[in-house]
Amino acid sequence: MRTEYVSVFFYGLFMDTTLLASRGIWPTETTVGYVDGYNLHIGERATLLPEAGGRAYGVVMTIKPDDVAALYSDASVADYVADTLVVELPGNRQVRAACYSLPAAKLTGTNPAYAAALLDLASWLEFPEHYLARIREVTGNA
Repeated sequence: MRTEYVSVFFYGLFMDTTLLASRGIWPTETTVGYVDGYNLHIGERATLLPEAGGRAYGVVMTIKPDDVAALYSDASVADYVADTLVVELPGNRQVRAACYSLPAAKLTGTNPAYAAALLDLASWLEFPEHYLARIREVTGNA
C-alpha cells in the first residue's frame, strides 16, 4: 500500500520540524522557498496576505494529508483557509503547494512572543535580513 503525500508551504511556526515531530508529524522533504505577491502579517498568529511586490519566505514540506488535517483542526488555526501557491525553490525550480492563510478580516491583535519565536526560527533558516527586520518590527525590537 502506497502512502500519499502533499506539498504544503509553511511560513509560521509550523516551519519547525521539531514542533511537527512533537505532534507525530514527520515530513519526508523540507525545502526553503518563497512566494511572490504575498507578504507576512503577524497578529495573534501569522498569515500571508496578497500584496503587489511582496515576497514571503517559508518552507515547503511533503507530508501526509491526514497530518495536514490534524494540524489545522486545532482551534487556534481552524479559521485558516487553504489555497494553492507556486513556490520558488533553489535551482530555479517551482512547486505548487497548499498554503493555509488566515483571512485578513480575522487577523487581530498582536503577539510579540509569537513574533519572537518566529524570528528565531526564520533566523535559523537563514531568511534574508530584510525579511527578518519585518518580523523584528512586531517583536518590538526593530
